[in-house]
Amino acid sequence: MGTVVDAAAAAEFHQFFEAHYAELARLAHLLTGEADAADDLAADALMALWHRWDRMREADHPVAYARGVVANLARTRIRSAVRERRRIALFWAPRSGGGDGFAVDDPDVATVVDVQEALRRLPFRKRACVVLRHAFDLSERDTSLVLGISVGTVKSQTSRGLAELQRLLGPGAGPAPARVAVAGQPGGGGH
Repeated sequence: MGTVVDAAAAAEFHQFFEAHYAELARLAHLLTGEADAADDLAADALMALWHRWDRMREADHPVAYARGVVANLARTRIRSAVRERRRIALFWAPRSGGGDGFAVDDPDVATVVDVQEALRRLPFRKRACVVLRHAFDLSERDTSLVLGISVGTVKSQTSRGLAELQRLLGPGAGPAPARVAVAGQPGGGGH
């Protein structure tokens, strides 16, 4: 009788796989932005479901559980990629003077170095929120998805990170727009 149940479970899982694999792969692609990784993440999620299929087939919403598994796998993949990019950037930064690949006419190297050093001093979550929000121009929601934290946490960590950067960079080392605003105040300069 165990063989019949196993065959029935295998048939149910096969139907589930056929019905939801493409959707899970699309979800993985949207979360990671990597088409190549999407199939692997969907397959890994379904493999995890198969190992728990005896419990999952009785669940109210196995598709929701599968989506959660894909989201967790995507989050892990993104975190690994971020860590790898940081390692690469740290390796190349001293040799190429920043090495971010952007061409800028006469960059203010001292300011770039100061900002990089200040960013390195921030705790990872604050640094990640500031960089994703302001350097990569991600929305609060997208940043929360990338980091696996709430939108409220993104808001507070970004705000605190920016405040800490301002403190670390000091009043005279602020970005150019802040200095322009001060210079434009009454009595700040002649017209």
